[in-house]
Amino acid sequence: MHQLSDQQLIRLFADGNALALETLVMRYKDKIYTSIFLLIKDKYLAEDIFQDVFIRVIDTLRSGRYTDEGKFLPWAMRIAHNLCVDHFRRVRRTPVIKTSDDRDIFEVLHFTEEGADKKMMQRQSHDRVRKMLDKLPEEQREVIVLRHYGELSFKEIAEHTNCSINTALGRMRYGLINLRKMMAEKQIAL
Repeated sequence: MHQLSDQQLIRLFADGNALALETLVMRYKDKIYTSIFLLIKDKYLAEDIFQDVFIRVIDTLRSGRYTDEGKFLPWAMRIAHNLCVDHFRRVRRTPVIKTSDDRDIFEVLHFTEEGADKKMMQRQSHDRVRKMLDKLPEEQREVIVLRHYGELSFKEIAEHTNCSINTALGRMRYGLINLRKMMAEKQIAL
């Protein structure tokens, strides 16, 4: 089994050979898990997402929808990346974004126990930033999310989004410029 190509293993699995899928999983598990872990930074969550990747792989292979002949690993890595991005969208953690005077947007928010009015204002500020992030073009939002949520380097972001490092840097730059413009246009003070 180990000498067979990915495509041969996929055909065998489609014909009902479960060992073929096991061979594929063993062949690529380290690469796929590592890429997920680098994005997520949580061992247990990375394991859950890794399992979800192969559930999607199995479903797609069983339904006969797999069409990327000879490109199993890039296809599986794309599924993993998309599941990680989906996770970040669900969790909606607060990213660290610099203002025009190079301060963290959330430095001005106080995280100590305060009155209900201060908590409400703080929540509203966080919501405004999240809404502004949602208005960014997908590529810019994705780079900001991967950089600040996933704490990835620009090299890692470039690899995961299939673009050059300069493109990833440019997307980050324009994303931050756009966030600053939105803040200025709406006169948002955080």
